[in-house]
Amino acid sequence: MIANMSSTQASAKPQADTTPASSLDAFYKSSLRVLRHLLRNPMTLAGLLVAVLLIVVATFAPWIATHDPVVQNLANALQAPGAAHWFGTDEYGRDIFSRLVYGSRITLYIITLVTVIVGPIGLFIGTVSGYYGGIVDTVFMRITDIFISFPSLVLALAFIAALGPGLEHAVVAIALTSWPPIARLARAETLSLRKADFVVAVELQGASSTRIILRHIVPMCLSSVIIRLTMNMAGIILTAAALGFLGLGAQAPLPEWGAMISTGRRYMLECWWLVAVPGAAIMLVSLAFNLLGDGLRDILDPRSE
Repeated sequence: MIANMSSTQASAKPQADTTPASSLDAFYKSSLRVLRHLLRNPMTLAGLLVAVLLIVVATFAPWIATHDPVVQNLANALQAPGAAHWFGTDEYGRDIFSRLVYGSRITLYIITLVTVIVGPIGLFIGTVSGYYGGIVDTVFMRITDIFISFPSLVLALAFIAALGPGLEHAVVAIALTSWPPIARLARAETLSLRKADFVVAVELQGASSTRIILRHIVPMCLSSVIIRLTMNMAGIILTAAALGFLGLGAQAPLPEWGAMISTGRRYMLECWWLVAVPGAAIMLVSLAFNLLGDGLRDILDPRSE
């Protein structure tokens, strides 16, 4: 009877709660931890707010812009900032504020596409190279070293020269120059996990290499890759602006920020707003993503604490 009572008591012990409510509670606690960190770090919060503002402005551009960004009105050319045109007008009479708002769409478009392309490519090359080692690692890393040995802008210019100017070609060129740091980071993370006890245990159970990489190694690399991708966004913005400034990115009449600086530099001594406004936008958004990346590193990477 005592044995039966003991078994009954043991079976009555509460089991681990795996209900949807427990998952929601874990998500709630994780969200509170992130929120507390943001409130303790105002610079990270500022970067997040600017990034959110960029998304909101790009999404609701038709309702935020006060004028059509491509319609010319030579009678209003080179007007200083005022009530009618908050940030002034350019040499064709186009409203700078409206062009800046619609230019945020192009910036967000480039950031999103490059990140979507670069993340999986870098993660695949890095994890495969680090896990298999040997000739696979040597080949992948030598290719990576070739790309890293050239400045990203110079390499992007070379790809643009081969592909031709245009927004989509600029996205491809930037993506082809942005994946090597992601691959190196993923490889370093994989090398540190390759001989970990849990990986060895899974190997002894007969799991395939593909399953080990996808189910066990890639998730462990994601936090570092996300941080790196966030900080890479600043470089993506600057490279896209440089290509636009050189006339190799988005083509007229698209209101790309770098192209706006290029067309306005001829009048910048008399009409400072032509270059100051898009230049300030590029600087602000680039700085915001750097600050956000630093904050995400503190949140997602416990080794940084």
